[in-house]
Amino acid sequence: MKIGVPREIKSNEYRVGLIPAGVSEYVRNGHEVVVQAGAGAGSAIPDAEYESVGATILPTAEDVWEAADMIVKVKEPLPDEYELMQPNQIVYTYFHLAAVPDLADALLEREVTAVAYETIQLADGSLPLLEPMSEVAGRMAIQVGARCLEREHGGKGILLGGVPGTKRAKVSIIGGGVVGTNAAKMAVGMGAQVTILDVDLPRLRYLDDIFGNQIETLHSSREMIAKKVTDVDLLVGAVLIPGAKAPHLVTRDHITAMPEGSVVVDVSVDQGGCIETCHPTTHEDPTYVVDDVVHYCVANMPGAVARTSTYALNNATLPYGVAIANKGIEEAAAMDKALRLGVNTYGGACVHDVVADSLELEFTPFEQMLN
Repeated sequence: MKIGVPREIKSNEYRVGLIPAGVSEYVRNGHEVVVQAGAGAGSAIPDAEYESVGATILPTAEDVWEAADMIVKVKEPLPDEYELMQPNQIVYTYFHLAAVPDLADALLEREVTAVAYETIQLADGSLPLLEPMSEVAGRMAIQVGARCLEREHGGKGILLGGVPGTKRAKVSIIGGGVVGTNAAKMAVGMGAQVTILDVDLPRLRYLDDIFGNQIETLHSSREMIAKKVTDVDLLVGAVLIPGAKAPHLVTRDHITAMPEGSVVVDVSVDQGGCIETCHPTTHEDPTYVVDDVVHYCVANMPGAVARTSTYALNNATLPYGVAIANKGIEEAAAMDKALRLGVNTYGGACVHDVVADSLELEFTPFEQMLN
């Protein structure tokens, strides 16, 4: 199989789909790899490093898309890339299709096989290819939130941990999964008062065990969210339903009731966001203000720390990618249920039930498409 790695074109996206070690693994398994010139520059990986392990450097994205049987990316294809997608081509990347129906339409129209990192799911419910970026995004949420709380960025002018004789900042995190846990680690480490809200009681017990009295855990309900949102300095949205659009748990009324200069960071914005007033922003222009509340809603937060993020992501994505290349998507998905759940579109049909439901598309079981 020929594997293609184009340069990412999303605003300020510096990650790359494959690192040289990944290229080496594909080549060792008998596959060809073509990489667009400069694809790794944002992660400090020069073209020469790719060439040294057997990759061929091609000058343009068009060359890469045209040559490849499988495209390995980081972020979802943008409209400028829709025309480059080939029939029956495998595109292996983050998609978050519930938030981009136009992309779903393009994939179906062009009969592209979309294998989404974010819906590959193990039997225990964990998301192994989303987890490393969730770790990064969760930790970054507190870093950027602390910066936005500075007065020059529109915030209250509060230091998260305060100093002796002053109050510490209050941080509420909605969602106790990987993002929420990593956000809590950073917030606790910086000395803030931290509350995590989640509907999963076993998860809250786990968080209570690992954090002890360093945080407060609360069962998430409308009433509790309203109470904790309106009395907070920094709010982090960390809600995820695999394959589905995030529910709006924080409403415009909640935002209106927050004190002036408060900050919200919605990490789930790439799935539609769990805060009603949030919409995707970019690293170039990351914030805006609604009702005197600063909103940070960058949809590709880990792209800002590209070197860390690229290597962490490749550690997780490579085994599944090699399996697809070695066996083909049909056999690989049949042999691995987790990978099977990653297939969102195939042969012009939506083959993931949650994605289909979110987009109001007809659902066709993947197995049925193979008969």
